[in-house]
Amino acid sequence: MSFLGIDLGTGSLKLAIIDDEGREQCSTSIAYAIDTPHPGWAEIDPLIWWRALCEAAARFPDAQRSAVRAIGFSGQMHGVVLSDAHGNAVRPAMLWPDTRALSLLDAWPAPQPNPVAPGMAGPLLRWVALHEPQSILAARWAMQPKDWVRLKLGGAIASDPSDACATALAEPSGAWDRALLDRLGLPGEWFAPLAPSYAAGGTLSDEAAQALGLPAGVLLATGAGDTPCAALGSGLTGDGDALLTTGTGGQILVLATDEPDAVPGLHRYRAATDHWYRMAAMQNVGVALEAVRGWLSYEWQHAYRDAFESDVSPGLTFLPYLTGERTPWLNPAARGGWLGLALGTSRGAMMRAAFEGVAFSLRAGLDSIRQSGARVSALRLAGGGSVDPRWRQLLANALQVELHAVDCPNAAARGAALLGGIAAGHWHAGDLAALAPAATRVAGPQGDAQLAARYARFIDLYGRVEPWFAQLSR
Repeated sequence: MSFLGIDLGTGSLKLAIIDDEGREQCSTSIAYAIDTPHPGWAEIDPLIWWRALCEAAARFPDAQRSAVRAIGFSGQMHGVVLSDAHGNAVRPAMLWPDTRALSLLDAWPAPQPNPVAPGMAGPLLRWVALHEPQSILAARWAMQPKDWVRLKLGGAIASDPSDACATALAEPSGAWDRALLDRLGLPGEWFAPLAPSYAAGGTLSDEAAQALGLPAGVLLATGAGDTPCAALGSGLTGDGDALLTTGTGGQILVLATDEPDAVPGLHRYRAATDHWYRMAAMQNVGVALEAVRGWLSYEWQHAYRDAFESDVSPGLTFLPYLTGERTPWLNPAARGGWLGLALGTSRGAMMRAAFEGVAFSLRAGLDSIRQSGARVSALRLAGGGSVDPRWRQLLANALQVELHAVDCPNAAARGAALLGGIAAGHWHAGDLAALAPAATRVAGPQGDAQLAARYARFIDLYGRVEPWFAQLSR
Protein backbone atom coordinates (compact mmCIF):
# COMPACT_ATOMS: atom_id res chain seq x y z
CA MET A 1 0.00 0.00 0.00
CA SER A 2 1.32 3.44 -0.91
CA PHE A 3 0.16 7.02 -1.39
CA LEU A 4 0.93 9.47 -4.17
CA GLY A 5 1.54 13.18 -3.67
CA ILE A 6 1.22 15.63 -6.56
CA ASP A 7 2.93 18.98 -6.05
CA LEU A 8 1.96 21.48 -8.76
CA GLY A 9 4.68 24.13 -8.53
CA THR A 10 5.23 27.35 -10.42
CA GLY A 11 8.12 26.04 -12.51
CA SER A 12 7.76 22.28 -12.20
CA LEU A 13 5.45 19.45 -11.20
CA LYS A 14 6.77 16.96 -8.66
CA LEU A 15 5.47 13.53 -7.75
CA ALA A 16 6.38 11.45 -4.71
CA ILE A 17 5.13 8.04 -3.58
CA ILE A 18 5.35 7.18 0.11
CA ASP A 19 4.77 3.81 1.74
CA ASP A 20 2.40 2.99 4.58
CA GLU A 21 4.99 4.21 7.11
CA GLY A 22 5.42 7.60 5.43
CA ARG A 23 8.78 6.85 3.81
CA GLU A 24 9.41 8.15 0.31
CA GLN A 25 9.76 5.32 -2.18
CA CYS A 26 10.30 7.23 -5.40
CA SER A 27 9.92 10.69 -6.86
CA THR A 28 10.23 12.57 -10.12
CA SER A 29 9.65 16.02 -11.56
CA ILE A 30 8.96 17.74 -14.85
CA ALA A 31 9.89 21.39 -15.45
CA TYR A 32 7.93 23.86 -17.53
CA ALA A 33 8.12 27.56 -18.32
CA ILE A 34 5.80 30.43 -17.42
CA ASP A 35 4.47 32.39 -20.36
CA THR A 36 4.86 36.19 -20.27
CA PRO A 37 2.95 37.48 -23.33
CA HIS A 38 3.10 41.03 -21.95
CA PRO A 39 5.40 42.70 -19.39
CA GLY A 40 4.26 41.84 -15.90
CA TRP A 41 2.06 38.92 -16.97
CA ALA A 42 2.62 35.36 -15.73
CA GLU A 43 0.45 32.68 -17.32
CA ILE A 44 0.44 29.05 -18.36
CA ASP A 45 -1.87 26.77 -20.30
CA PRO A 46 -3.18 24.30 -17.67
CA LEU A 47 -2.87 21.51 -20.22
CA ILE A 48 0.89 21.88 -19.80
CA TRP A 49 0.37 20.81 -16.19
CA TRP A 50 -1.67 17.83 -17.36
CA ARG A 51 0.98 16.72 -19.86
CA ALA A 52 3.68 17.12 -17.21
CA LEU A 53 1.64 14.98 -14.81
CA CYS A 54 1.22 12.21 -17.37
CA GLU A 55 4.91 12.30 -18.28
CA ALA A 56 6.01 12.27 -14.65
CA ALA A 57 3.72 9.37 -13.71
CA ALA A 58 5.01 7.33 -16.65
CA ARG A 59 8.50 7.43 -15.11
CA PHE A 60 7.39 5.36 -12.11
CA PRO A 61 7.66 1.57 -12.26
CA ASP A 62 4.37 -0.22 -12.85
CA ALA A 63 4.63 -1.95 -9.46
CA GLN A 64 4.85 1.40 -7.68
CA ARG A 65 1.88 2.84 -9.52
CA SER A 66 -0.32 -0.21 -9.01
CA ALA A 67 0.17 -0.03 -5.22
CA VAL A 68 -1.18 3.54 -4.91
CA ARG A 69 -4.34 3.70 -2.79
CA ALA A 70 -4.89 7.46 -2.50
CA ILE A 71 -3.65 10.69 -4.03
CA GLY A 72 -3.14 14.03 -2.30
CA PHE A 73 -2.56 17.42 -3.88
CA SER A 74 -0.27 20.36 -3.23
CA GLY A 75 -0.43 23.45 -5.39
CA GLN A 76 1.13 26.83 -5.97
CA MET A 77 -0.99 29.38 -4.14
CA HIS A 78 -2.75 32.62 -5.09
CA GLY A 79 -3.22 32.14 -8.86
CA VAL A 80 -6.45 31.15 -10.56
CA VAL A 81 -7.81 28.91 -13.31
CA LEU A 82 -11.05 30.00 -14.96
CA SER A 83 -12.82 27.01 -16.45
CA ASP A 84 -16.13 26.00 -17.97
CA ALA A 85 -18.50 23.54 -16.30
CA HIS A 86 -16.42 20.58 -17.54
CA GLY A 87 -13.13 21.90 -16.23
CA ASN A 88 -11.83 23.16 -19.57
CA ALA A 89 -9.83 26.35 -19.08
CA VAL A 90 -11.41 29.33 -20.84
CA ARG A 91 -8.13 31.27 -20.77
CA PRO A 92 -4.56 30.58 -19.56
CA ALA A 93 -4.11 30.18 -15.83
CA MET A 94 -2.90 33.36 -14.12
CA LEU A 95 -0.09 32.87 -11.60
CA TRP A 96 1.20 34.56 -8.45
CA PRO A 97 4.14 36.48 -10.08
CA ASP A 98 1.62 38.31 -12.31
CA THR A 99 1.47 42.06 -11.66
CA ARG A 100 -1.07 43.22 -14.25
CA ALA A 101 -3.62 43.97 -11.50
CA LEU A 102 -1.27 46.28 -9.61
CA SER A 103 -3.46 49.33 -10.23
CA LEU A 104 -6.59 47.53 -9.00
CA LEU A 105 -5.60 46.98 -5.37
CA ASP A 106 -7.75 49.93 -4.28
CA ALA A 107 -10.58 47.42 -3.88
CA TRP A 108 -8.72 46.13 -0.80
CA PRO A 109 -8.18 49.29 1.28
CA ALA A 110 -6.06 49.04 4.41
CA PRO A 111 -6.28 47.55 6.89
CA GLN A 112 -6.76 44.04 5.52
CA PRO A 113 -6.66 40.80 7.56
CA ASN A 114 -3.88 39.63 5.22
CA PRO A 115 -1.60 41.48 2.79
CA VAL A 116 -3.00 41.61 -0.75
CA ALA A 117 -0.71 41.18 -3.77
CA PRO A 118 -1.61 41.72 -7.44
CA GLY A 119 -0.94 38.06 -8.25
CA MET A 120 -3.67 36.78 -5.95
CA ALA A 121 -6.89 35.39 -7.37
CA GLY A 122 -8.99 38.37 -6.24
CA PRO A 123 -7.07 41.13 -8.07
CA LEU A 124 -6.52 38.88 -11.08
CA LEU A 125 -10.22 38.10 -11.41
CA ARG A 126 -11.04 41.77 -11.01
CA TRP A 127 -8.72 42.45 -13.95
CA VAL A 128 -10.42 39.76 -16.04
CA ALA A 129 -13.84 41.21 -15.22
CA LEU A 130 -12.70 44.61 -16.50
CA HIS A 131 -10.77 43.49 -19.58
CA GLU A 132 -12.05 40.09 -20.77
CA PRO A 133 -15.84 39.97 -20.73
CA GLN A 134 -15.75 36.94 -23.02
CA SER A 135 -13.84 34.98 -20.34
CA ILE A 136 -16.38 35.99 -17.72
CA LEU A 137 -19.26 34.77 -19.87
CA ALA A 138 -17.55 31.44 -20.59
CA ALA A 139 -16.50 30.72 -17.01
CA ARG A 140 -18.26 28.44 -14.55
CA TRP A 141 -15.53 27.92 -11.96
CA ALA A 142 -12.66 30.01 -10.58
CA MET A 143 -10.34 27.39 -9.14
CA GLN A 144 -6.99 27.25 -7.44
CA PRO A 145 -4.38 25.40 -9.52
CA LYS A 146 -4.33 22.17 -7.48
CA ASP A 147 -8.15 22.09 -7.48
CA TRP A 148 -8.14 22.17 -11.28
CA VAL A 149 -5.75 19.18 -11.34
CA ARG A 150 -7.97 17.22 -8.96
CA LEU A 151 -11.02 17.96 -11.12
CA LYS A 152 -9.07 16.85 -14.20
CA LEU A 153 -8.47 13.51 -12.46
CA GLY A 154 -12.18 13.04 -11.85
CA GLY A 155 -12.36 14.56 -8.39
CA ALA A 156 -14.96 16.75 -6.77
CA ILE A 157 -15.40 20.47 -7.24
CA ALA A 158 -13.93 21.71 -3.96
CA SER A 159 -11.29 23.87 -2.37
CA ASP A 160 -9.77 23.90 1.09
CA PRO A 161 -9.23 26.64 3.67
CA SER A 162 -5.45 26.72 3.26
CA ASP A 163 -5.78 27.73 -0.41
CA ALA A 164 -8.96 29.80 -0.18
CA CYS A 165 -7.65 32.07 2.60
CA ALA A 166 -4.80 33.18 0.29
CA THR A 167 -6.98 34.39 -2.59
CA ALA A 168 -7.81 37.85 -1.13
CA LEU A 169 -11.44 36.74 -1.50
CA ALA A 170 -11.92 34.93 1.79
CA GLU A 171 -11.74 35.42 5.53
CA PRO A 172 -8.53 34.32 7.32
CA SER A 173 -10.42 31.16 8.27
CA GLY A 174 -10.82 30.33 4.57
CA ALA A 175 -14.56 30.99 4.32
CA TRP A 176 -15.45 32.89 1.15
CA ASP A 177 -16.21 36.56 1.78
CA ARG A 178 -19.57 36.78 0.02
CA ALA A 179 -19.93 40.51 0.67
CA LEU A 180 -16.56 41.17 -0.97
CA LEU A 181 -17.43 38.98 -3.95
CA ASP A 182 -20.64 40.94 -4.43
CA ARG A 183 -18.80 44.25 -4.15
CA LEU A 184 -16.27 43.15 -6.79
CA GLY A 185 -19.00 41.88 -9.09
CA LEU A 186 -17.64 38.32 -9.05
CA PRO A 187 -20.26 35.54 -9.14
CA GLY A 188 -20.34 33.72 -5.84
CA GLU A 189 -21.19 30.46 -7.60
CA TRP A 190 -17.74 30.49 -9.22
CA PHE A 191 -16.12 29.51 -5.94
CA ALA A 192 -16.09 25.89 -4.89
CA PRO A 193 -17.40 24.70 -1.51
CA LEU A 194 -14.72 24.20 1.10
CA ALA A 195 -13.59 20.91 2.60
CA PRO A 196 -10.73 20.01 4.95
CA SER A 197 -7.43 19.38 3.19
CA TYR A 198 -7.48 15.79 4.40
CA ALA A 199 -11.08 15.10 3.34
CA ALA A 200 -11.96 12.73 0.52
CA GLY A 201 -12.54 14.67 -2.70
CA GLY A 202 -13.72 12.06 -5.20
CA THR A 203 -12.03 9.16 -6.94
CA LEU A 204 -9.75 8.73 -9.93
CA SER A 205 -11.73 8.39 -13.15
CA ASP A 206 -11.19 5.56 -15.61
CA GLU A 207 -9.87 7.98 -18.24
CA ALA A 208 -7.39 9.62 -15.87
CA ALA A 209 -6.33 6.23 -14.47
CA GLN A 210 -5.46 5.05 -17.95
CA ALA A 211 -3.52 8.23 -18.71
CA LEU A 212 -1.47 7.94 -15.51
CA GLY A 213 -1.15 4.17 -15.30
CA LEU A 214 -2.85 4.08 -11.90
CA PRO A 215 -5.73 1.96 -10.60
CA ALA A 216 -9.13 3.45 -11.35
CA GLY A 217 -11.17 4.44 -8.32
CA VAL A 218 -8.17 5.56 -6.23
CA LEU A 219 -9.29 7.99 -3.54
CA LEU A 220 -8.46 11.67 -4.08
CA ALA A 221 -7.85 13.95 -1.09
CA THR A 222 -8.89 17.58 -1.29
CA GLY A 223 -5.31 18.76 -0.82
CA ALA A 224 -3.75 22.04 0.30
CA GLY A 225 -1.54 24.91 -0.80
CA ASP A 226 2.12 24.12 -1.38
CA THR A 227 3.43 26.01 1.65
CA PRO A 228 1.21 24.23 4.21
CA CYS A 229 1.91 20.94 2.42
CA ALA A 230 5.65 21.57 2.68
CA ALA A 231 5.21 22.30 6.38
CA LEU A 232 3.32 19.06 6.87
CA GLY A 233 5.79 17.04 4.81
CA SER A 234 8.73 18.59 6.70
CA GLY A 235 7.39 17.52 10.07
CA LEU A 236 5.87 20.72 11.47
CA THR A 237 3.16 19.50 13.79
CA GLY A 238 3.24 21.61 16.97
CA ASP A 239 2.92 25.21 18.08
CA GLY A 240 6.11 27.18 17.33
CA ASP A 241 7.58 24.74 14.81
CA ALA A 242 9.19 26.83 12.04
CA LEU A 243 10.20 26.22 8.44
CA LEU A 244 12.16 28.02 5.72
CA THR A 245 11.40 27.07 2.13
CA THR A 246 13.51 28.33 -0.73
CA GLY A 247 12.22 27.81 -4.24
CA THR A 248 11.12 30.33 -6.84
CA GLY A 249 10.06 32.45 -3.87
CA GLY A 250 10.76 31.98 -0.19
CA GLN A 251 8.58 31.49 2.84
CA ILE A 252 9.27 31.47 6.55
CA LEU A 253 6.36 30.10 8.52
CA VAL A 254 5.71 29.40 12.15
CA LEU A 255 2.95 26.99 13.16
CA ALA A 256 0.37 28.19 15.71
CA THR A 257 -2.40 26.42 17.58
CA ASP A 258 -4.60 29.53 17.63
CA GLU A 259 -5.22 32.24 15.08
CA PRO A 260 -2.27 34.69 15.17
CA ASP A 261 -2.85 38.42 15.53
CA ALA A 262 -2.86 40.49 12.36
CA VAL A 263 0.52 42.15 11.69
CA PRO A 264 1.21 44.39 8.68
CA GLY A 265 3.30 42.57 6.10
CA LEU A 266 2.74 39.10 7.58
CA HIS A 267 0.24 36.49 6.48
CA ARG A 268 -1.86 34.41 8.85
CA TYR A 269 -3.29 31.43 7.07
CA ARG A 270 -4.86 28.08 7.77
CA ALA A 271 -2.58 25.05 7.74
CA ALA A 272 -3.25 21.73 6.03
CA THR A 273 -4.40 20.32 9.36
CA ASP A 274 -6.39 22.24 11.96
CA HIS A 275 -3.54 24.61 12.87
CA TRP A 276 -2.80 28.13 11.71
CA TYR A 277 0.52 29.61 10.68
CA ARG A 278 2.02 33.07 10.45
CA MET A 279 4.17 33.54 7.37
CA ALA A 280 6.63 35.93 5.83
CA ALA A 281 6.43 35.57 2.05
CA MET A 282 9.36 36.79 -0.05
CA GLN A 283 8.89 36.68 -3.81
CA ASN A 284 12.50 36.85 -5.01
CA VAL A 285 14.63 33.86 -4.07
CA GLY A 286 15.24 31.33 -6.84
CA VAL A 287 13.69 33.63 -9.43
CA ALA A 288 16.25 36.36 -8.64
CA LEU A 289 19.24 34.03 -8.42
CA GLU A 290 18.32 32.34 -11.69
CA ALA A 291 17.98 35.72 -13.39
CA VAL A 292 21.41 36.83 -12.15
CA ARG A 293 23.00 33.54 -13.15
CA GLY A 294 21.64 34.03 -16.66
CA TRP A 295 22.70 37.67 -16.88
CA LEU A 296 26.24 36.74 -15.83
CA SER A 297 26.33 33.69 -18.17
CA TYR A 298 27.11 31.21 -15.40
CA GLU A 299 26.53 27.50 -15.09
CA TRP A 300 25.28 26.87 -11.57
CA GLN A 301 28.40 25.05 -10.34
CA HIS A 302 30.59 27.93 -11.48
CA ALA A 303 28.19 30.49 -10.02
CA TYR A 304 28.53 28.91 -6.57
CA ARG A 305 32.30 28.54 -6.94
CA ASP A 306 32.95 32.13 -7.96
CA ALA A 307 30.44 33.61 -5.52
CA PHE A 308 31.83 31.87 -2.46
CA GLU A 309 35.52 31.69 -3.38
CA SER A 310 35.93 35.30 -4.54
CA ASP A 311 36.70 38.11 -2.14
CA VAL A 312 33.59 39.88 -0.87
CA SER A 313 33.15 43.36 -2.33
CA PRO A 314 32.10 45.25 0.84
CA GLY A 315 30.62 48.23 -0.98
CA LEU A 316 28.46 46.20 -3.37
CA THR A 317 24.76 45.66 -2.62
CA PHE A 318 22.15 43.78 -4.64
CA LEU A 319 18.44 44.42 -4.15
CA PRO A 320 16.70 41.25 -5.39
CA TYR A 321 13.21 42.69 -5.82
CA LEU A 322 12.77 41.82 -9.50
CA THR A 323 9.05 41.04 -9.10
CA GLY A 324 8.19 43.51 -6.34
CA GLU A 325 8.04 42.29 -2.76
CA ARG A 326 5.55 41.22 -0.15
CA THR A 327 7.02 40.77 3.33
CA PRO A 328 7.97 43.12 4.82
CA TRP A 329 7.63 45.95 2.30
CA LEU A 330 4.26 45.18 0.70
CA ASN A 331 5.52 46.96 -2.39
CA PRO A 332 4.72 45.36 -5.76
CA ALA A 333 6.50 48.29 -7.44
CA ALA A 334 9.87 47.47 -5.81
CA ARG A 335 12.64 46.64 -8.25
CA GLY A 336 16.13 45.24 -8.06
CA GLY A 337 19.70 45.79 -9.14
CA TRP A 338 23.28 46.34 -7.99
CA LEU A 339 24.59 49.49 -6.39
CA GLY A 340 28.28 49.98 -5.76
CA LEU A 341 29.58 48.51 -9.02
CA ALA A 342 33.04 49.61 -10.16
CA LEU A 343 35.03 48.95 -13.32
CA GLY A 344 36.99 46.28 -11.51
CA THR A 345 34.02 44.43 -10.02
CA SER A 346 34.17 40.75 -10.95
CA ARG A 347 31.36 38.44 -11.98
CA GLY A 348 31.98 36.45 -8.82
CA ALA A 349 31.53 39.53 -6.64
CA MET A 350 28.26 40.32 -8.44
CA MET A 351 27.04 36.76 -7.94
CA ARG A 352 28.04 36.84 -4.26
CA ALA A 353 26.15 40.10 -3.80
CA ALA A 354 23.09 38.45 -5.34
CA PHE A 355 23.25 35.55 -2.87
CA GLU A 356 23.62 38.01 -0.01
CA GLY A 357 20.78 40.19 -1.28
CA VAL A 358 18.42 37.22 -1.35
CA ALA A 359 19.55 36.16 2.13
CA PHE A 360 18.99 39.71 3.37
CA SER A 361 15.48 39.78 1.92
CA LEU A 362 14.71 36.58 3.83
CA ARG A 363 16.16 38.15 6.99
CA ALA A 364 13.89 41.18 6.58
CA GLY A 365 10.93 38.79 6.49
CA LEU A 366 12.15 36.88 9.54
CA ASP A 367 12.64 40.15 11.42
CA SER A 368 8.92 40.85 10.89
CA ILE A 369 8.02 37.49 12.38
CA ARG A 370 10.25 38.11 15.37
CA GLN A 371 8.76 41.55 15.88
CA SER A 372 5.31 39.92 15.97
CA GLY A 373 6.34 38.07 19.13
CA ALA A 374 7.50 34.71 17.76
CA ARG A 375 10.85 33.46 18.99
CA VAL A 376 12.67 31.77 16.13
CA SER A 377 16.14 30.41 16.84
CA ALA A 378 15.99 27.37 14.55
CA LEU A 379 14.37 26.64 11.22
CA ARG A 380 13.71 23.44 9.41
CA LEU A 381 15.00 23.86 5.89
CA ALA A 382 13.26 22.66 2.74
CA GLY A 383 13.31 23.56 -0.92
CA GLY A 384 15.43 22.78 -3.94
CA GLY A 385 17.35 26.05 -3.65
CA SER A 386 18.93 25.27 -0.27
CA VAL A 387 21.31 22.37 -0.86
CA ASP A 388 24.76 23.91 -1.28
CA PRO A 389 26.53 24.01 2.13
CA ARG A 390 28.07 27.44 1.46
CA TRP A 391 24.64 28.90 0.71
CA ARG A 392 23.26 27.27 3.85
CA GLN A 393 25.98 28.84 5.97
CA LEU A 394 25.33 32.26 4.47
CA LEU A 395 21.63 31.84 5.28
CA ALA A 396 22.38 30.81 8.87
CA ASN A 397 24.65 33.81 9.33
CA ALA A 398 22.25 36.27 7.73
CA LEU A 399 19.15 34.94 9.52
CA GLN A 400 20.95 34.29 12.84
CA VAL A 401 19.36 30.87 13.23
CA GLU A 402 20.32 27.24 13.28
CA LEU A 403 19.27 25.44 10.10
CA HIS A 404 18.14 21.83 10.22
CA ALA A 405 17.87 20.20 6.81
CA VAL A 406 14.85 17.98 6.53
CA ASP A 407 15.55 14.48 5.28
CA CYS A 408 12.84 14.89 2.68
CA PRO A 409 13.79 16.42 -0.68
CA ASN A 410 10.16 16.64 -1.80
CA ALA A 411 8.45 18.05 1.28
CA ALA A 412 5.34 19.48 -0.42
CA ALA A 413 4.74 16.31 -2.43
CA ARG A 414 5.24 14.22 0.72
CA GLY A 415 2.79 16.43 2.61
CA ALA A 416 0.26 15.95 -0.17
CA ALA A 417 0.75 12.18 -0.01
CA LEU A 418 0.21 12.26 3.76
CA LEU A 419 -3.12 14.03 3.17
CA GLY A 420 -4.03 11.19 0.82
CA GLY A 421 -3.24 8.67 3.53
CA ILE A 422 -5.37 10.54 6.07
CA ALA A 423 -8.26 10.81 3.60
CA ALA A 424 -8.04 7.04 3.06
CA GLY A 425 -8.20 6.43 6.84
CA HIS A 426 -4.71 4.95 7.02
CA TRP A 427 -3.47 7.73 9.32
CA HIS A 428 -5.05 10.25 11.67
CA ALA A 429 -3.90 13.73 12.69
CA GLY A 430 -2.47 12.34 15.92
CA ASP A 431 -0.07 10.15 13.92
CA LEU A 432 1.68 13.03 12.15
CA ALA A 433 4.29 13.84 14.81
CA ALA A 434 5.55 10.26 14.71
CA LEU A 435 5.79 10.45 10.91
CA ALA A 436 7.99 13.57 10.89
CA PRO A 437 11.16 13.06 8.84
CA ALA A 438 14.56 13.32 10.43
CA ALA A 439 16.31 16.69 10.36
CA THR A 440 20.07 17.28 10.53
CA ARG A 441 21.72 20.46 11.78
CA VAL A 442 23.63 21.76 8.76
CA ALA A 443 24.57 25.31 9.77
CA GLY A 444 24.51 27.73 12.66
CA PRO A 445 25.20 31.44 13.01
CA GLN A 446 28.87 32.35 13.26
CA GLY A 447 28.55 35.97 14.33
CA ASP A 448 29.74 37.56 11.09
CA ALA A 449 29.93 41.27 12.01
CA GLN A 450 30.83 42.36 8.47
CA LEU A 451 27.82 40.53 7.06
CA ALA A 452 25.64 42.20 9.70
CA ALA A 453 26.96 45.60 8.59
CA ARG A 454 26.14 44.79 4.97
CA TYR A 455 22.62 43.80 6.02
CA ALA A 456 22.18 47.13 7.79
CA ARG A 457 23.31 48.91 4.63
CA PHE A 458 20.89 46.78 2.57
CA ILE A 459 17.95 47.90 4.73
CA ASP A 460 19.09 51.53 4.64
CA LEU A 461 19.53 51.42 0.87
CA TYR A 462 16.04 50.02 0.29
CA GLY A 463 14.55 52.84 2.34
CA ARG A 464 16.45 55.42 0.31
CA VAL A 465 15.38 54.11 -3.11
CA GLU A 466 11.79 53.15 -2.26
CA PRO A 467 10.38 56.58 -3.23
CA TRP A 468 11.98 56.15 -6.66
CA PHE A 469 10.07 52.86 -7.15
CA ALA A 470 6.81 54.72 -6.57
CA GLN A 471 7.71 57.18 -9.32
CA LEU A 472 8.49 54.34 -11.73
CA SER A 473 5.06 52.79 -11.20
CA ARG A 474 3.13 55.93 -12.14
